[in-house]
Amino acid sequence: MSSQIYRAASRSVRALLSASRNSGLFSEGRAIAAAPVTSFRGRLSTLAPVYQQAEARSTSRGWVSGALVLPAAVYMLQDQPAQAAEMERTFIAIKPDGVQRGLVAEIIDRFERKGYKLVAIKLVIPTKDFAEKHYHDLKERPFFNGLCNFLSSGPVLAMVWEGEGVIKYGRKLIGATDPQKSEPGTIRGDLAVVVGRNIIHGSDGPETAKDEISLWFKPEELVSYTSNAEKWVYGSN
Repeated sequence: MSSQIYRAASRSVRALLSASRNSGLFSEGRAIAAAPVTSFRGRLSTLAPVYQQAEARSTSRGWVSGALVLPAAVYMLQDQPAQAAEMERTFIAIKPDGVQRGLVAEIIDRFERKGYKLVAIKLVIPTKDFAEKHYHDLKERPFFNGLCNFLSSGPVLAMVWEGEGVIKYGRKLIGATDPQKSEPGTIRGDLAVVVGRNIIHGSDGPETAKDEISLWFKPEELVSYTSNAEKWVYGSN
């Protein structure tokens, strides 16, 4: 990989040196040179010989030292793919109170602005039996029946979101179960008041996410695709 970078840089520098003789190319070099600095980290060392050769030539012609290699980096890195991230999926549901209050767009917007990707979505009215399957781990709790009645009382927006750390951070976006204990800036902290109407559900761990996704969605309802935004969300500098 480093040899490919070196060869690409060498070609770019030679082209720049040739073009510069009859143009004002390097007067524009400052503007485009700043962008790739943070994207270049450990690769600059592979370009040291090229830079030294270019710097020697620039000194004899009175050019600005350092304006040569960084523009080459722009051409080399602009089409590089985003860093492969360890993606995971989580189940998120906007409960009947959230749907009825018109908070669907607000909640989706928060996940999208964070950088997570929506890979499944549908609006359903769960049956009481289905709600009991969803909350099966709370079966022994005194509020179980009321919880299931509420979830099956109206439309629920079921979603699957994908991204690096989406299970854990999705819970942070949602906030504490009790909105009174949720931090401002979280969904529940900003948009809900009491536990019984806390507007949203999110998987609390990898196994729960896997079970809930399989309960609410068929495999063919899950979409795999590359978002155009991923190269701007993920990557190393």
